[in-house]
Amino acid sequence: MSNTTPSETAPPPSGERQRQPATDRAYRHVKAGLLDGSHPDGHLLSEGEIAQTLGMSRTPVREAFLRLQSEGFLRLYPKRGALVVPITPAEAHSLLEARLALESFAIDKLAALGERHLVTVGRRLLDHPACDPGELSDSEMHEADRDFHAQLVAAADSPVVTDLYSALRDRQLRITSTARTHEASRRTAVTEQHNGLVTALRDGDAAEAKRRLREHLTHTMRAIGMSEDFPTPGQ
Repeated sequence: MSNTTPSETAPPPSGERQRQPATDRAYRHVKAGLLDGSHPDGHLLSEGEIAQTLGMSRTPVREAFLRLQSEGFLRLYPKRGALVVPITPAEAHSLLEARLALESFAIDKLAALGERHLVTVGRRLLDHPACDPGELSDSEMHEADRDFHAQLVAAADSPVVTDLYSALRDRQLRITSTARTHEASRRTAVTEQHNGLVTALRDGDAAEAKRRLREHLTHTMRAIGMSEDFPTPGQ
């Protein structure tokens, strides 16, 4: 008797396919490629090629393209395809400024609640994969980095700020997908920066934590080819 189960050799049952409409499958497939850098800025996507890859008609792919256009990821050109909208340097800089503001707020609020709150968050984040990425793939490392910072913001227990930060998630991933994490030097630097930030939090040093955060995000700007700096506090 064979040890192979039907699920190992057969396609997903029809019920499972029905629970995952074709448009949603196409949307998730294309969006994953946008976020992990498989579909780079300026690339022209073909309805036909995506449909063939997914084994579906062009209609759900077209609907997925329309949805992604409404979210600002694609720009449709009839009978030609969908252009991956480039992220401008101004948009990238603005996003990183927003991250700096929201994450700095989180650190300030934790400090205002008392040193022990900083210490608790620092100790918890010491074990986060972003502090020791090991053999993570590029996409896993991007996700670990995003989750690390999201946990810091969430720790401040400010629902509106957390929601604002979450709304930036996809745009963050698109930007950081170009940050050359496949290079060993970049991975090492990011890991050291995360650990420096966590150590400052664990030591209850809010000022040092914010300095480390600014240094980390500045390094991200350099990694994606930007030379601008953040405004200096007090200027």
